[in-house]
Amino acid sequence: MARIPYPDLDDPTIAPVVERIVAERGRVLKLYEMLLHSPPVAAGWLGFLTAIRQQCLLSGRIRELVIMRVAVINGAEYEFRAHIPFSLKEGISQLQINDLREGQFATFDVSERAALDYCESMTRNVKVPETVFAAVRLHFNDRELVELTATIGAYNLVSRFLEALQVDHE
Repeated sequence: MARIPYPDLDDPTIAPVVERIVAERGRVLKLYEMLLHSPPVAAGWLGFLTAIRQQCLLSGRIRELVIMRVAVINGAEYEFRAHIPFSLKEGISQLQINDLREGQFATFDVSERAALDYCESMTRNVKVPETVFAAVRLHFNDRELVELTATIGAYNLVSRFLEALQVDHE
């Protein structure tokens, strides 16, 4: 159960942001319901996460791999469950989803393992050792590295927000 109540979605002061969320996402998920306590934060979050998920050149497969791994590391089951359908759509098998949960990366190729190692370092330690960065650098150009780094950072924010406020699962 969420630590604070969800706002009333019929509140006219949040109507413009609710309409934008519905237009872009199809519905208002519990995560966005909670964010709507602060319309400016909800609007900024929507813009940032839409850019991460829909406007970057980083492959969807890599994006979903690191999102799922961040969720596991941070114990964010809501985030993990929410991204299973996206992961499957990006060609990640159920076996690989299970491997992500277990921290087993043998079923992934070398570039995916490099991205997952980078994700592990960023999420667990913040500072990334030079050896880990050098390995990921071999597989991603500058733009992809920025997008990979931003994706990992963004979904650390998502999982921490979800878990701190104990946002209910859909």
